[in-house]
Amino acid sequence: MSVQFHYAARSDVGLVRSNNQDSGYAGPHLLVLADGMGGPAGGDIASSVAVAHLAPLDGDVPPADNLLPLLRDAIESAHDELMDRSQQDSDLAGLGTTAIAILRSGNKLGMVHIGDSRAYLLRAERLTQVTQDHTYVQHLVDTGRITAEEAEVHPNRNMILRALGDTAGEVTLDESVREARPGDRWLLCSDGLSGMVAAETIEKTMNREKDPAECADKLVDLALRSGGTDNVTVIVCDVVATGSVPSDSSLSTVPQIVGAAANKSWALSRASTPGGGGSSAAKAAALTPRTEADPEEETPLPRRRRRLGAVIGLLLILGLLAGGMFAGYRWTQTQYFVADDDGWVSLYRGIPQTLGPITFAELHERTDIEVSRLTGLAKNRLQSPITRGSLEEAEQVVENLRSELVAPERGYSTSRKSGGPNSELLEPAAGTEEATDLPTALPTELPTNGGEGTGEGGGASSEIPGDGPTVFVPDPPVPIPTVSPSPEVM
Repeated sequence: MSVQFHYAARSDVGLVRSNNQDSGYAGPHLLVLADGMGGPAGGDIASSVAVAHLAPLDGDVPPADNLLPLLRDAIESAHDELMDRSQQDSDLAGLGTTAIAILRSGNKLGMVHIGDSRAYLLRAERLTQVTQDHTYVQHLVDTGRITAEEAEVHPNRNMILRALGDTAGEVTLDESVREARPGDRWLLCSDGLSGMVAAETIEKTMNREKDPAECADKLVDLALRSGGTDNVTVIVCDVVATGSVPSDSSLSTVPQIVGAAANKSWALSRASTPGGGGSSAAKAAALTPRTEADPEEETPLPRRRRRLGAVIGLLLILGLLAGGMFAGYRWTQTQYFVADDDGWVSLYRGIPQTLGPITFAELHERTDIEVSRLTGLAKNRLQSPITRGSLEEAEQVVENLRSELVAPERGYSTSRKSGGPNSELLEPAAGTEEATDLPTALPTELPTNGGEGTGEGGGASSEIPGDGPTVFVPDPPVPIPTVSPSPEVM
């Protein structure tokens, strides 16, 4: 039976970040997701470059036996361009990106993956994580040094071992060939979703929301409700029989580009201009006319009038400052946040800030939820106050946390990088089978994802994990086991 893709791509900057460093592409034959790193100067460029090199593969139907070579060549060319950019522009030093791509030829799928962006497969209403995170904490979990729950709150959970761009070592991809079955639903996502929303909630949402666009919107909304501390990008793609897509679904054959790659021309011009000379702000400044006063037209004011004008100006400034401070304080009292108060989940009115002896928050309610009884993800969320714009929204956060007091026994062995789940999130069960065939040595320089500047996390070692083999999985069972590459010490 011939098949086709029915897809939707969504991306959101989140509630904390100032710019979107994720990029996504979804087309009739190709799905790509990249999560950039390197701070505002490089993350958006890195993910855009990765998408730009992969997107041309969607133009023609590739031969089934050439899926992986095509993907590999595009990834390596993206890596080479990123290395060149980082060497030519010191502001781009350290830029990099994760990348995950699925290329279809008939009913065969070729997939390559590097970093901690994830691919999930929903088959027979069961969700399975197909990719393996290339992170330090996942390595610790796989080697039995820490548990999956400990990984969720590990201080180095954002440390990535493999990525494209200005990183130590060569590009080492996980590669596989799979079958495209009618009825399958694929999810590609950045850690802005997987690090904030539990796998059980993702599974429930993907089963409940039948339309790919509605499902993608709902997943992004869940990530934002859980804190939205990172950019969140998702691609939901159904494998359907050819011709079965609704006729009114015009987006089923039109490529969708989201995130930083949607504004790629701006990103590339900015990258080629040291110091950001091609940015919107710089262009606006260049177009703004500058005028100079004619010295002959300047008439000095008498000293007394100048002094009186200065006093009046000072009083006006002080009045404006006082009015602004009063208005600002009144605004803070319309805000609410949830925080840990001596071991209890508590709801505050105001904002979690102080100005000298002045505090802008007061305790509204101390709940009956003990922080010690929360799951690891929930405790991680409470490390920083969870701010909301109304009492109702803050109370919803409390109820979300209340739902995480009990965790059922479910078998998910993967770890999440940061953040916390929402009201439906559940914890992974203990005793989950874990892959142990991962490298035991780490690179000297470990790139990170999800942070500003040159990355987050820290740590060092002497080596980098080796390359993974090509895996052919013509008809994977349910659930599909996690792809774990065989290490090769370099």
